[in-house]
Amino acid sequence: MAFDKFLIAPISDGLRRDAKPWMIPDQAFETLNNAYNFRGRIKKRVGALNVGEFPDPNALSSRLRVKVGTTNGGGDLAGTVPGGAASIGAIGQMFSVGDELFTVYQANGNMYTTSGTATVYTYNTATGAYDIQGSLAATDVYFYPAKPVMGFVSYEQQEINDEDTYAFDTFFNYQLLATGWERVDGETVPGDAQWAGTDSEFFWSTTWRGTNDYTYILFTTNYNSAERLRYYDGTNWTSWRPQYASNANETIETCRIIIPFQNRLLLLNTVERNAAGNPFTYVNRCRYSRIGSPIAANSYREDISGEGSFIDAPTREAIVSAATLKNRLIVFFERSTYELVYTGNQIYPFRWQKINSTLGCESTFSVIPFDKVVLGIGQTGIHACTGANVERIDSKIPDEVFEIHNNDEGVFRVHGIRDFYNEMAYWAMPHREHHEKYPNRILVYNYKNDTWAFFDDNITAFGYHQIINDLTWQEMRGAWEENTAQWDDGTLESKFRYVIAGNQQGYTFIMHREFEENAISEQITDIQEAAGVVTITAIDHNLSSGDWIKIFNAEGITELNGNNYKINWESEDTFTIDKAPPVTGTYTGGGTIILLSKVEIYTKRFNFYTQQGLKTNIEKTDFLVDKIDTGELTVDYLTSASELSLRDSGIDTGAILGDAILEMSAYTTLEDLQERFWHAVYLQAQGESIQLKIYWTDEQMSDDAIPLRGFEIHGILFHASPTQEL
Repeated sequence: MAFDKFLIAPISDGLRRDAKPWMIPDQAFETLNNAYNFRGRIKKRVGALNVGEFPDPNALSSRLRVKVGTTNGGGDLAGTVPGGAASIGAIGQMFSVGDELFTVYQANGNMYTTSGTATVYTYNTATGAYDIQGSLAATDVYFYPAKPVMGFVSYEQQEINDEDTYAFDTFFNYQLLATGWERVDGETVPGDAQWAGTDSEFFWSTTWRGTNDYTYILFTTNYNSAERLRYYDGTNWTSWRPQYASNANETIETCRIIIPFQNRLLLLNTVERNAAGNPFTYVNRCRYSRIGSPIAANSYREDISGEGSFIDAPTREAIVSAATLKNRLIVFFERSTYELVYTGNQIYPFRWQKINSTLGCESTFSVIPFDKVVLGIGQTGIHACTGANVERIDSKIPDEVFEIHNNDEGVFRVHGIRDFYNEMAYWAMPHREHHEKYPNRILVYNYKNDTWAFFDDNITAFGYHQIINDLTWQEMRGAWEENTAQWDDGTLESKFRYVIAGNQQGYTFIMHREFEENAISEQITDIQEAAGVVTITAIDHNLSSGDWIKIFNAEGITELNGNNYKINWESEDTFTIDKAPPVTGTYTGGGTIILLSKVEIYTKRFNFYTQQGLKTNIEKTDFLVDKIDTGELTVDYLTSASELSLRDSGIDTGAILGDAILEMSAYTTLEDLQERFWHAVYLQAQGESIQLKIYWTDEQMSDDAIPLRGFEIHGILFHASPTQEL
C-alpha cells in the first residue's frame, strides 16, 4: 500500500498552550517536559555537575558549609556552631571530618556516623554544641547548615573575566574556592557577617566603588529591616545605615534593590527611620547618593546641597525590581513600568517617566536583562520592556504564569537568569499543583527561536560562576566514550562562565547542555524500613509523588545504592519508595540523591487530511536520531480526542507486535560508523487525529543507564494515508 510522507524537520517550535492540540503548528508540542528545542532539534534537558573539589563522591564541597575548626592529634574537636546556636540548630544538618560524615537525625544526642574511627559524636540542636572525638587527626571539620541558597553574586575584581563567586544562605555568606565553599566570616563588629532572614528574603547584591574610586565594594540587601544594609570590602562585612538628614536617627535601614546608575548608588523601595527613630516603608521611593563614594558620611544627606536626595514615583504601587537597559534604568512596579530618567541636572538629577500603566512585575528576581529588552514575570504574563513599551512575550503559553504557587510567598521565590551559552532564559518557580514550598520546575525560554519548555528541578537561586580549574571527563561522572563534549571543548576550560544554581538544602551545581545527568542535590537524613515499606527522611526534599530519584553513598543500608526509585510523597521531609529491595542493617548516614528527569513529550494531534474532510491512518514513523549507546525512548500514540494509550492496550491484547521502543543505539556495523540515523516505530493507528507520546516508561526509568543518557531528535517522518470521512 502506498503512503504519503510528511516530514517534520527542522523542528522550529516548542511548547504550545495557546490552542487545542489539533490546532497548534505541526512543529509544536502540547507537552515538552525535560526536553527542549535547541537549534532545530529536540534535545534532553540541560544537565548539571556539582561544583567544588574533584573527586568528591558525596558532593560535600558543593554544599554551603562552615569550617568550625581542626581536630587535634587525637581526632577531637568540641565547640558551638556559629549563627546564634539556638536559632540555627536543626535536624538534617551535618558535620564532616575528612570523609567521615556525621548526620543530625534527632534533636539532641548522638548523630549518625559513616564508617570511621570516631567514638563520640553528639550535637545539641538547642544550643548548637557539638562534640566529636576519636575521628581523623589534624583534619578540618565542616558544619553544613543545610539552609536554602538565597543568592549568588559575582564579586567584580580588577582582573578581566575572573570574578569571584559568592553565595548566601539564610545565615551566612560563602566564597567558592578551588576546594569548595568556605564561609566569609570577616566582620567589622561581631554579627556583621551573619544574617537571620527568612527563606523567602533573597539577597540582592551589586559591586560598586567605595571611599576611593579604585576600590571594589559589594553592597547587599535582603530587604529585612533588622538585617540592615551591608557592604563587603574583600575582607570584612560592615553594617551600613546611611544617614539622610541632620538628625542621627534619620537613617536608611534597608531597601529592596541596590543598583548603580549614572555614577550614583541608588536604593529603591526603602525602609527609613524618622527623627523619633520610628521606621516607615516608602515602597515607591528612590534614594540616591552623591557622585563619588556612597559610604561617605553625608553621601545620602538630602539637606546638604551637592549630596544625595530622593525622588518618589507618582504611584502608590511598590517598586518590585529594576535593571539597566543600555543607558536607561527600567523600574518595574507591581502593575506598571517606569523609567528613571537621568536629567543631567545635578540639583534634580532624576525624574520618573511612565512606560506602561498596566504591565509590571511581581517577582523581584525574575527580571533578566537582555541586549534590547528586559524580561520579567508579572501578574498577567512574562513581559518584555524595550524602554519604549512593555508587552507580553508568552503568547504561546498564555496561562502558565497563573500556575505559580502563591502560598508560602511563592511569587518571591521565582528566580531567573540568562544562559548565554545555551541561548536560553530560565525561571525557577513553584508549581501550584504540588505540596512543595520551594521552586520545583524551571520554565525555559529559548530566545533565539522563541520556544518554550519545562524542566523538573529544585532550584532556589541562580547566578554565574567561572570555573577555577579545567574540567575532565572523569569529573563529569562518566566514561569519556559516553560523553558528548568534544576533547577541545572550550566550555571545559577554566574561567568559562557557567550558570550556577543552588537548592533548598544548600547544594550548588553548574548547568551545561553537554552534561547528561543531574547533579547530586539532596542529602538523606534517615532511612527506616517497616513491614516492607522503606521511608526516607530528607529535610525539605521538595519532591512530589511520581518523581524518580537515584540513591548513592548510603551506609549501613547499602541495598538501595545505585538504584532508581519512584517516590510517594508523605510529608515535607519524608517519602516512601516503590519496589524497594529487602533491606538489612541500620542506616548510618552519607546517603545522597540525584533527581532523575522523566521525559514526557506530546506532539500535536496530527491529521494531514483534515482539509479533505478525511480521517487518517499512520502506519509508521521514522525518527532521525543521534547515535546514543543504550539510549532509547518509548513512542506511544493516542487517537482522535481520546487519552487512551493504544500502545499499552495493544500490547495487553496482543493486537500489535513489538513494544514501540525508539532505539538510539546502532543496529548495524554501518550505523555504528554514523553520527545519526533513521529508526522506525510502527504505530498501526487510525482516527480523526493521532498524537505521539514520547517518554520513558517506569521500566525504563528504573534502568541503570537509560534515564541518565541524553538524546536528540532531528526530525520525524510520518507514513500516512487517508481513511473514511470525518
